[in-house]
Amino acid sequence: MRHFLMRMMNRVLLIDPVTTTTETQIHTRGRRKLVVGLGNTGMESTRHSVGMAVLGALATRLGAANCWHGDKQVSGEVIVSEVQHTHVVLLRPKLLMNINGVSVARAAEKYGIKPEDILLVHDELDKPLGKIAIKHGGSARGHNGVRSCVDCLQTDVMLRLRVGIGRPKEKTLVQHYVLGRFSSEEKKVLDSVLVQSVDLLLSQLSQEDSKQSPSSPAGGRQATQKRKEKERSASPAEESAAVQN
Repeated sequence: MRHFLMRMMNRVLLIDPVTTTTETQIHTRGRRKLVVGLGNTGMESTRHSVGMAVLGALATRLGAANCWHGDKQVSGEVIVSEVQHTHVVLLRPKLLMNINGVSVARAAEKYGIKPEDILLVHDELDKPLGKIAIKHGGSARGHNGVRSCVDCLQTDVMLRLRVGIGRPKEKTLVQHYVLGRFSSEEKKVLDSVLVQSVDLLLSQLSQEDSKQSPSSPAGGRQATQKRKEKERSASPAEESAAVQN
């Protein structure tokens, strides 16, 4: 019932029309990508919003850390930049995690970006802090922010960068854990995670367009589930082999 209500809320919030942008820096010939840091507005420093921290690190690497600007049309903060002749829109939704997809769908519509050219960055409970992984489409795996994006875009083909935060060791409710801040010891690992995450994002954004299957409806995931997931360690000494989804 809860998921049904969230799906309905996503759809209702998408009713208002979005005006397509006329910004020449993005609406020119060439490739266009949208990179999204999923999270909760106002809670950017929590584990659940680590995707936003990665976006901040990416903006800094691109020399655009001071270029964030609010965009009411997409309900988020946006930066328009370029990586190796690819026009890139960075997005930090200004909505709660459960309805982040509304912001993502609005930005995709405004900037004319296809779902297969969207890269979602989000926290991952099932990976320890220090591990990151690229996932090529497929199910949301219980992540409400990703589920919202799938509902609003009506497809599950979006590339994801999953940033491990681990599960609570003690008998702590998962909700309290993900909404908590990183400890001082965890922050030391996080610094390395942010560097590796940005490296991986820039590598993905620099790649030539690859052959991708057409956008599948939100329920059709058989093809995407068979794709490989590349997993990396935040420690330079560790790099795990690719694993099957």
